[in-house]
Amino acid sequence: METGEGTEETPLPLALTKFQLSEEYGFLLPHPLTELPEPYSPWMEIAHDLPQLIASRRLRSQVHQMPQLSTRHLRGREELHLAHLVLSFITMGYIWQEGEEGTVKVLPRNLAIPFWEVSQALGLPPILSHADFVLANWRRKDPNGPLEIENLDTIISLPGGESLRGFILVTLLVEKAAVPGIKAIVQGIHAILQLDEESLHQALQELAEAIGDMSKALKRMHDYVDPAVFYAVIRIFLSGWKDNPAMPQGLVYEGVSAEPMAYSGGSAAQSTVLHAFDEFLGIRHSGQSTAFLHRMRDYMPPPHRAFVEEIRRAPSLKQHVLSSGDAQLCDAFNRCVSALADFRSYHITIVTKYITVAAAKAKAGRAEPGDRAGPSVGNPPSALETKGTGGSHIFSFLKSVRDTTREGMISA
Repeated sequence: METGEGTEETPLPLALTKFQLSEEYGFLLPHPLTELPEPYSPWMEIAHDLPQLIASRRLRSQVHQMPQLSTRHLRGREELHLAHLVLSFITMGYIWQEGEEGTVKVLPRNLAIPFWEVSQALGLPPILSHADFVLANWRRKDPNGPLEIENLDTIISLPGGESLRGFILVTLLVEKAAVPGIKAIVQGIHAILQLDEESLHQALQELAEAIGDMSKALKRMHDYVDPAVFYAVIRIFLSGWKDNPAMPQGLVYEGVSAEPMAYSGGSAAQSTVLHAFDEFLGIRHSGQSTAFLHRMRDYMPPPHRAFVEEIRRAPSLKQHVLSSGDAQLCDAFNRCVSALADFRSYHITIVTKYITVAAAKAKAGRAEPGDRAGPSVGNPPSALETKGTGGSHIFSFLKSVRDTTREGMISA
């Protein structure tokens, strides 16, 4: 991966563009394409009709009739990202069309081969990840309008209607709220190297504020996402074939490998933002949590992963604050750590509502059927009752990560 070459010698401050990061959009893909070139219209036609094809159980037959297309006509990062988004959504629909009882063991070659080739070109795994689902899956309704939920839409969708749209776009707004925090990290590392305490203090204030804004953005989930629809309809389509009892053998990508392969489903742990914040603030998680988080880095675009590595290699912020003996700096540092712990606590609140409570209601048969747009309505996936779509034991993981974040504070 070119981005990682010679990074030991790279002079800081970090250049965001070197890591495919945007001053305005952070880790989001700026101005994603919404259509692929003409040869790929068979993919686009299926992708734009996914919710209906899945609800009517016609997606698999449509995929079987899809022509085998070469990926050689795809040009540039934006076309590759849209191709990956389209093929990953088609793949998730194909696998989970019949719910967890009706999975398949083989992804047909006309889908598997191009998906594999596009994945290799981007350095991403051949499964739907946060990079597709959120970072590359947005467009403005009015091109000149604001980046606000009323002016946003997804490019490709799955069953779940307005709740799915809300889930994707609220998550996108959390990513957008993080942008000043990402820039504050760059400023902070530069300030440490320059021994500029005033600039470092300013950077930490901006980071704490950005994390607070991320929590505010996350709260909008309640306004846009129905827990019953999220639990019974949406979640299964984010599930992978690693650590999933519904697909214990994994998946054979026909024409790629005769052996089945196992990949984790989409997960918030694949968002680069919190990895970057953890590395900058020197947060150390438990062995099991760290192993899972590091595995999730394999699902990030390689340049984003390289950005996190670069932060890890930078001089330690925590050591700098400790050795400075500066009470103001220490207080600013602790405010960042506290804001991060609060964000993680709030994430647990969201997960409790959208998984635990929704699961209990579904079991009791009180779940509303939502917009009746998916195979698993009224029959939520049992494999996901205690696990996240990424395969982690969700509550023990989230609580552990929240608690170790709190422990990262500097005691007076």
